[in-house]
Amino acid sequence: MTDRSGSQIDHLNLAVPDLADAVAFYEPVLGSVGITTMLRIPANPAMPAMTGFGWAGVKPFFWLVDDGTVGTNMHLAFTVGSREEVRTFHRAALAAGAVERSAPAVWPEYHDDYYGGFVTDPLGINLEAVCHAPVGDG
Repeated sequence: MTDRSGSQIDHLNLAVPDLADAVAFYEPVLGSVGITTMLRIPANPAMPAMTGFGWAGVKPFFWLVDDGTVGTNMHLAFTVGSREEVRTFHRAALAAGAVERSAPAVWPEYHDDYYGGFVTDPLGINLEAVCHAPVGDG
């Protein structure tokens, strides 16, 4: 199988119209798979307020930036370590106000072990949790 464990993307900033509302959604959803709020940067004359999320002990890789406009046709996928974490993320997102797009399932059109669940967040973003491990490995 092709190694899909890493990414060359260092971090992603997502512009949101209301930072507090976005953080209220993302904290429990990302927290369900171990991604936590790591840094809150208050607004200043040079930049808007931001909240950074990441894995414990690692730098933030996902940022919500206040006072912006969400883009169209946006999709954001978070890699998790197991199929159970995909299901946990999916349930947490629905409980936090997301709308289901596709229940967790195998998507063989991507590759034989691609297991993902999809929701639409309150801002209209297509969110996914995905596990690439073969059955029994994740």
